[in-house]
Amino acid sequence: MSDARDILEKVAKGEMTPEEAELQLRMKPFVDLGFAKPDLHRGLRQGVPEVIYGSGKTPEQIDAIASSLLEAGQETVLITRLSSDKKDALKIPVKYYEEARIGVAGIIPGVSAKGTVVVACAGTSDLPVAEEAAVTAELLGNQVSRIYDVGVAGLHRLLSHKEELMSASVIIAVAGMEGALASVIGGLVDCPVIAVPTSVGYGASFEGLTALLAMLNSCASGVTVVNIDNGFGAGYSASMINHIGG
Repeated sequence: MSDARDILEKVAKGEMTPEEAELQLRMKPFVDLGFAKPDLHRGLRQGVPEVIYGSGKTPEQIDAIASSLLEAGQETVLITRLSSDKKDALKIPVKYYEEARIGVAGIIPGVSAKGTVVVACAGTSDLPVAEEAAVTAELLGNQVSRIYDVGVAGLHRLLSHKEELMSASVIIAVAGMEGALASVIGGLVDCPVIAVPTSVGYGASFEGLTALLAMLNSCASGVTVVNIDNGFGAGYSASMINHIGG
């Protein structure tokens, strides 16, 4: 009998309260593959199950981790920072989002949140990070709207989407160079803004450090910042916000 089955039987017999059972289920289990310990109950604890970071892992390692999660009942497995050549070497079937560098094994989930996550991207060079954020949010059950190439060098482009921005539940602002887009959006809307600095820019951008510091020093209230090029983190956080109360 599995540990989970044993716990459920104890609840049915009145030997354990539902609260005690929930606590035990949240604390375990994981599977030990030797080189990795996939967390089988992360979804119970955090609301979103284990996600595989593909960079630095071999196709064989990704196959083994993803297979263990699927076999344990996880319906959807996201694999981030997955290169196309590594994707081609996988044995498990995956749907691949090339620009976002995200692979998905298992079921593609439907929308489970009421609001809309808007992803605003300053320039075409920022698209890989913006798409990582957008695809992540979509695969976590959110309706996503994309507003691309609306950097502050041509502010009228952003303002033409003012109604869409102001109706969003949460906005992800992706920008490199001086990173001003997040401050501008933060001054226009009444919803949370998640700023994503990118490593796009000339020498003094310091591979995204300039945009990061500018976003951290935004004078617009309601702007929070994730790490440089961390589209996944932004999409994940936006999904958490969008699912509150939903």
